[in-house]
Amino acid sequence: MNKEQSSVLKAWEATMRKTQAAKKRANSIFGITSMANVAQNDVEGDADKNVSTSEETYFAEKILPNGDYYTGQWHDNFPDGQGKYLWTDGCIYIGEWHKGKTMGRGRFTWPSGASYEGEFKTGYMDGTGTYIGANGDTYKGQWVMNLKHGHGIMHYSNGDSYDGEWRRGLQAGQGKYQWKNKNYYLGEWKNGVIFGKGTFVWSNGNKYDGFWEDGLPKGNGTYQWPGGSFYVGNWSKDPDEQNGTYYPSESSSAADLEWDPTTVYNDLANCRICHGERVSIMPSQKRLAMWYSTKGGDRPRRLSVDGRASVGVERPLDKTSLWENDGDGNSLREVRRDLDYELYDDTNPKFNLGLPLKVPKLGKRQGETISKGHRNYELMLNLQLGIRHSVGRPAPATGFDLKASAFDPKEKIWTRFPPEGSKYTPPHQSCEFRWKDYCPVVFRTLRKLFKVDPADYMISICGNDALRELSSPGKSGSFFYLTNDDRYMIKTMKKSETKVFLRMLSAYYNHCRSFDNTLVIKYYGLHCVKLTGPAQKKVRFIIMGNLLRSDYTIHRRFDLKGSSLGRITDKAESEIDNTTILKDLDLNFIFKLQKSWFQEFCWQIDRDCEFLEQERTMDYSLLVGLHFREISPNGELLPCEIRNSQNDATHRTDMDQLLQDPKSWASIKLGTNMPARVERTVRKPELELQLVGERTGECYEVVMFFGIIDILQDYDITKKLEHAYKSIQYDPTSISAVDPKQYSKRFRDFIFKVFAEDI
Repeated sequence: MNKEQSSVLKAWEATMRKTQAAKKRANSIFGITSMANVAQNDVEGDADKNVSTSEETYFAEKILPNGDYYTGQWHDNFPDGQGKYLWTDGCIYIGEWHKGKTMGRGRFTWPSGASYEGEFKTGYMDGTGTYIGANGDTYKGQWVMNLKHGHGIMHYSNGDSYDGEWRRGLQAGQGKYQWKNKNYYLGEWKNGVIFGKGTFVWSNGNKYDGFWEDGLPKGNGTYQWPGGSFYVGNWSKDPDEQNGTYYPSESSSAADLEWDPTTVYNDLANCRICHGERVSIMPSQKRLAMWYSTKGGDRPRRLSVDGRASVGVERPLDKTSLWENDGDGNSLREVRRDLDYELYDDTNPKFNLGLPLKVPKLGKRQGETISKGHRNYELMLNLQLGIRHSVGRPAPATGFDLKASAFDPKEKIWTRFPPEGSKYTPPHQSCEFRWKDYCPVVFRTLRKLFKVDPADYMISICGNDALRELSSPGKSGSFFYLTNDDRYMIKTMKKSETKVFLRMLSAYYNHCRSFDNTLVIKYYGLHCVKLTGPAQKKVRFIIMGNLLRSDYTIHRRFDLKGSSLGRITDKAESEIDNTTILKDLDLNFIFKLQKSWFQEFCWQIDRDCEFLEQERTMDYSLLVGLHFREISPNGELLPCEIRNSQNDATHRTDMDQLLQDPKSWASIKLGTNMPARVERTVRKPELELQLVGERTGECYEVVMFFGIIDILQDYDITKKLEHAYKSIQYDPTSISAVDPKQYSKRFRDFIFKVFAEDI
C-alpha cells in the first residue's frame, strides 16, 4: 500500500469513529458503489496484492466492497488469528479470529463510545469480560451469548452497584445491591427483582429480614430498629393480609407503639433497581462484507461474524469435493453419494442425505367443531357451565402454603345444575346434570402459580367459540378437546387415572412450586360431569395447557419415549403434514441447545424424572415441536450454511432482537419459544430399530417447544401383565411398559442422546 493510500485509510478510520454516515464517506473515498457491479480485481485492488492461494496463514489488508476494512492474519479465505475489522457504521473489533469467527479474546467498540473487552465465542460476548457503557455503566464478570450470566459486578452511572449472580442478563440467585444513598439489599433475586429470602438495611440502621415477592416484603419477616425494638409478622401490601406483633425496647416511647408497617412500603418505593442502558447492536449482529473465494471460482461468500456463509446450495459435507471431477464429467460429490448411500432407501430423506428436507404440507386445523347436533354438544355445554361456575365462584384469598387437607381426595364440591336454574346456577338449555370440582383450592392456587388470569381462562374455555373435538380418541381411549384459541386442552379421564392424579396431587403441586422451569405438563383443573337419569353416566375431565400453542407454525411434532416397539408412524412421507405426531423411529434430528440452556435442560429433566419415578408413573413422553426459520420459496428447509439472498437480511433478526433487550427474554422459557438448532441425522435400513441416526453436520435454525406429557399412567397390575406378555415376544428393553425406575433411566438416557450442547 503506497503512502497516499495509507494516509487516506487512516483518515477514513478516524472519520468512522465520529460519524454514522461512514458508509457514504467510505464509498466516496474508494469509489465502490455495489458488489454486483464491481469486478474481482477492482474490489481487491492494490490492497490485496499479497493474496496467496496457499494453505498457510498470511497477513492481509482488505478494503471490502461496502467500505469495511480488515487487516490481520488470513487463512483459507477467512480471518484467522489476530485481526482488526472496521465497519462503516463505526463499530470496531480487534482480537482473535478462527475460520472467520470472532473466537478468543478481543475488544469490540461501538460508535457511541461503549466497549467490551474479554472473551468471544462464535461472534457472541461469551466467557469473562468487561463492558463499559456510553453512559458510564460498567459490568465485569461472566457472559453467555451477549448476556450477563454467572457471577458479575455492575457499577451503574447513577452511583448504584450490584455484586452477585446473573441469569440471562438479569439479577438472579444471591446478590447484593447497594444504592447511592447507602441503603442495600442482600439476598435472593429472580428475573431482575428482589424475590425470596433476604435482608434490606437502610442507611439509618433500620432493617427488614424476611421473605420478598416482586420487590416487596411478602410473607414472614422481621423489621428491626437500632434501638432494639422489632416487629414480627406476616407482611403484605394488602392491609387485610398484613398482621404482626410489635415488641418495643425499654427505651421506646408511647408514640412508637402507633407505628404503621405500611410505611416500609412507602420507603421502598424510592429504592428502584437500575437496569442500565440498552445496547443498540450486538457483536453477533455485525456482518462481514462479501469477498471472493480464491478456491471456489467466482462464487461470492457473505459471512456474519459467527462465520456462517452463503455458498450456493452445497451441504457442509460436500465442501471438500464440490469442484472435483472424476474424469467422466461426473461430480465426485455424486460419485461419493452413490457409494456411501447405495444401501439407503432413496425415496425417504430420513434414509437418504441426497434428498433435501422439505417443510411438511399444512394440515387442516385440528379437531371438529362441536356445534348443535354434535353427539357431545350437551356435554360441552355442561363443561362450560361448570367451569364458569367454578372459576367465578367467590373464594377467600389464599397464599401458596396450602394445608394438607386441601389435597384430600375427599375434598370436592358437588353442584346441581337444573335447566331452570337455581340460587347458585344460571338457567341453561342443556339437560340437568351435577358438577364436581376436585380439590378446588389446590387448582385455584395452581392457576395462580402458573400466572393464569381467571377472566382469560373463562373466555378461552367458556366464551362464545365452541370447543373442538379431535377426530379420534387417544391410545388410552380418552377423548381430547381443544379451545378455539388452542391455549387449553381438555381430556376425558378414566377413574383409575383420576385416582392416580389425586394421589400424587400434593407432590405435583410441591414440584411445580419448587421448580419454575419444570417441563412437566401444567394442569389447571379436575372436574366431573354426572348426567341425571337412568344411566347416571359420569365423565371426568382434566384441563391442561397446550404445549405446542404458538404464534409460530409448528412444522414438525415428535412424541419421544426412548422405546422402539411400535414407535413409528404408519403414514407415508407424502402423507405427513404439520399436525402429524411422529415417534422415536421417525426422528431424524439432534436438538442442539445453547450451553446455559442445555445445562438447565439436563438438570431439569433429572429433577422431573426423579419426581415421576418417586410417584411410580411411567409411559410418559417428551413432546417436541419445531418451527423451521429458513424455508426456500419451493418449500425446502435451508441449512444454516445456505442463505437465500432474498432472506439474507432477516435470517437472524428474531434471535438478535431478543438478545438486544434482556426483558424480551421473558417470552422465552425452558421449553417455550426457544431459539435453537437441529442437526440432521440419517438411518440405515438394516438398523431398523436404531433410535438415534448418524449425524451429518447439516444444521437448521429452529424455534423449539417441548414438555413432558402423559404422566398419569400408574405401573399397575395391567401394565405389569403387559410387560410380562410382550417380554416373551420382544426385547424387554424395546417396550414401553416397564418398571418406573427402569423407564425413567431409559427415558433420560435417550433424551440425553438426542439433545446436545450447541458448540
